[in-house]
Amino acid sequence: MPRIYLDHAATTPMRPEAKAAMAAALERWANPSSPHAEGRAARAALEGARARIKAALGWPGELIFTSGASEALWIALNRAKLKRRIVSAVEHDAVFRAAPDAEVLPVREGAVNAEALTELLAGGPAVVAVQHVNSETGEVQPVDALTEQVRAAGGVLVSDCAQSAGKLKLPDADMVIISAHKLGGPPGIGALLVRDFGLIEAMGGHEFGYRQGTENLPAILGFAAALAPGAIVPPDGAAMMQAVRDAGGAVVGDGAFIKAIAMPGKSAAAQLIRFDAMGFAVSAGSACSSGTLKRSRALAAFGVPEEVAARTIRVSFGWSTTAQEIDAFRDAWLEVAR
Repeated sequence: MPRIYLDHAATTPMRPEAKAAMAAALERWANPSSPHAEGRAARAALEGARARIKAALGWPGELIFTSGASEALWIALNRAKLKRRIVSAVEHDAVFRAAPDAEVLPVREGAVNAEALTELLAGGPAVVAVQHVNSETGEVQPVDALTEQVRAAGGVLVSDCAQSAGKLKLPDADMVIISAHKLGGPPGIGALLVRDFGLIEAMGGHEFGYRQGTENLPAILGFAAALAPGAIVPPDGAAMMQAVRDAGGAVVGDGAFIKAIAMPGKSAAAQLIRFDAMGFAVSAGSACSSGTLKRSRALAAFGVPEEVAARTIRVSFGWSTTAQEIDAFRDAWLEVAR
């Protein structure tokens, strides 16, 4: 039986369109900053990709290509003209690495605490980071509901959309973070979407002076091609989640693309070993921290008891996931649970 990959929140297989676009780009490589004909052709291809990505995502503002979501987050949080920073308690670890001194915004019943945000914003304008879709539970944050609250206080709203771009409509944020390898594009390329360049300080170099380093044209063209087929619509995993509940499992998160489930009596580590041996690729927590034994910071912030968090694994779907694969994992989960 072929192995079944259900760890798309960590990274998803490249779409055939993205592979073909990258292969073609490698045949005509030139530096997009070079003045000669080859360089001008590369620049035209890069700008065409930029326009296609913005159109596919419905983004009316500016787009800065980066090496991935982590770099985009760093630029948003460290080059913003506002120096005070507030981040939600359930952000990806990359946010806390980029802004280690940020004030933390708590969540309540799974959502950002709007009252706490009001209190924090009373202290002055700030860059506020609120993740759109949580990478461990699939929880969707009400980013649109926070936009006017942040802007009215003179702040700037940054939303990490690494897990939602190409799947859900982008929220109305001032800056948006995108990662190509989460939606079927190549690794090593992402983007910072900015409502207006006036929100951030320039640093010189490339990308209109807002990012240093030669643009990765083959990856950029693969990024654009990955969005061309349209939004990803995963199979309905409702039957799997109901089976988990019926078997006594705890549903920690039930997003459209990410499911977090706890099995009675078995640690997450034991489950991962068993499922891997059975031919299933799943994970526990975000990929950047799943190799550690520390408790998930996000699950703790969501109020998940430590005993439940220790038994929680993540199953995530992508563009290539089929209903048959989800059913097969459901049956395997029930077998292990028994």
